[in-house]
Amino acid sequence: MTQQEFGLLAATIPLQPGIYKYYDSNNELLYVGKAKSLRKRVSSYFSKTYTNYKTHELVQRIRKIEFTIVNSEQDAFLLENSLIKKFQPLFNINLKDDKSYPYIVIKNEPFPRVFFTRRKINDGSQYLGPYTSVGKVRELLDFIKQTIQLRTCKLNLTATNIEKKKFKVCLEYHLGNCKGPCEALQSLEDYEEGLQQLKNILKGNLSPVIQHFKADMQEKVAQLEFEKAGLIKKKLEHLQQYKASSAVVNERMGTIDVFSILEEGDTAYVNYLAVSNGSIVQTKTITLKKKLDETADEVLIFAIAQLRETFNSEASEIIVPFTISYPQQDIVVTCPKGGDKKKLLDLSEKNVNYFKEELRKKKLLLLEEKTALEVNNVLVQLQKDLQLQELPVNIECFDNSNFQGSYPVSAMVSFKNGKPSKNDYRRFNVKTVAGINDFATMAEVVYRRYKRLKEEQKPFPQLVIIDGGKGQLSAAMESIEKLELTGKLTLVGLAKNEEELFYAGDSESLKLPWDSESLKLIRRIRDEVHRYGITFHRNQRSKGSFKNELEHIEGIGKSTIDILLKKYKSVKNIKVQTLGELTTAIGKSKAIILIDYFNQAINAHS
Repeated sequence: MTQQEFGLLAATIPLQPGIYKYYDSNNELLYVGKAKSLRKRVSSYFSKTYTNYKTHELVQRIRKIEFTIVNSEQDAFLLENSLIKKFQPLFNINLKDDKSYPYIVIKNEPFPRVFFTRRKINDGSQYLGPYTSVGKVRELLDFIKQTIQLRTCKLNLTATNIEKKKFKVCLEYHLGNCKGPCEALQSLEDYEEGLQQLKNILKGNLSPVIQHFKADMQEKVAQLEFEKAGLIKKKLEHLQQYKASSAVVNERMGTIDVFSILEEGDTAYVNYLAVSNGSIVQTKTITLKKKLDETADEVLIFAIAQLRETFNSEASEIIVPFTISYPQQDIVVTCPKGGDKKKLLDLSEKNVNYFKEELRKKKLLLLEEKTALEVNNVLVQLQKDLQLQELPVNIECFDNSNFQGSYPVSAMVSFKNGKPSKNDYRRFNVKTVAGINDFATMAEVVYRRYKRLKEEQKPFPQLVIIDGGKGQLSAAMESIEKLELTGKLTLVGLAKNEEELFYAGDSESLKLPWDSESLKLIRRIRDEVHRYGITFHRNQRSKGSFKNELEHIEGIGKSTIDILLKKYKSVKNIKVQTLGELTTAIGKSKAIILIDYFNQAINAHS
């Protein structure tokens, strides 16, 4: 749809809140979005030039626009998430989580059975969960079996059948695992009480269960039934042990959801901890693929909505690492600075970092598990795809890390025969570049790397990947030309967002098939250099090897800086925020300090 075509449509778009849907020429749904004002939001796509390739591509494909008006921004938010989950449009954030989760079902029948299932059917039964781990479900059921006496048989225990004495108690009754409702030895009311205790345990609400058993034990002692009292005492000890092993914070905290996010390029990882009565009752980390340069706020809000719906959350408070505008008005959003809630947030962040690292290890392990022949076939395919003169048995990749507005560092990784050669990894503290200049930084580190190899008369790699696209590739090529190494090694640029490859001087990019083994290898190498560079940058910051500009501002402390950098990612992004936006993030007084500092810096340079 051209801007002119959209101009004819614009006046018909409603100003009310709602959701909009973009379709292509084949009537395929491309994108679903929400808006406070539909006309303003949709018009924004056609009234500005996008530097992001994917957003530009989306706009070029739009042939039809549909709207649904709703009563509030909150309704738009809920409807948007529902439609994205149902249709998974091409240009929306992709939630990479297609698992079927296990449930614990309380069957809709007389004296309901309780068992594990993956199938949720509309039969009037009550489904508890879902749970993220089959092992966790089985552990819970084993614990419940030892604590609460519920039947496991499949007998049809209707009142008529029991009255006609159709059944006899089984071994489970004699073992003390069942109270024998089949022979009317247990009333339905008593059985229902056991089910209520079960629900309390599954929700992490153990106090009422413990109180129930204490009262029951005292009653048995009063009746001089000491053997039965002893059995109840063992169950109480079991409950106390379970409570001690699962409680992480004080019980007064109630029911809350905790979320943390970690971003790496176009991929984001979000961890979710569901806390009930001081116990973590659910934990899950998901992977999301960004499509249109979505901000951390947008990704986190989307993930929160999806996770809360998936796991049927009833929490009225969510804990997050930075301030977000969560559209549901009945939800309290908390960014803790200390105390038990901060400990939970820290725990969530540990989990999301661990998950990401484990994924990276699995990718490398899959690569390492390939046979020599399989690896050789991948390298042969890469040689063919990139039209290399030699088989790329040695590949090096460079990346700059200044992602938090600090002084730049660079990293280089080496893959030999398709596998990481960690002894050949290199880290560079940039020496000749003042401030943030990716091109100059790349030129410096490439020059230093290959000047040394040339002086030491060591072999050059067949392929060098410059992570950053055309500008950084040109800067790297200038260094290669200075060293008179043109033709001795092949350099390609890798665009950060589109995974396109560039050769110096070529106007057209090379796009390898998304699922090709060649591009998979290039992705692994890129991910490894990102990890290596970010780790180096983080270590340098923790050692105090360099400082960012914010640390020089009087009245702005480390915790405030952490909040700002987590939310806006760089000092450059912080500088363009309005007073209102900064006030939302860090409070008005500190926001004013920042604005005054940046204005003085601008005046000093003008």
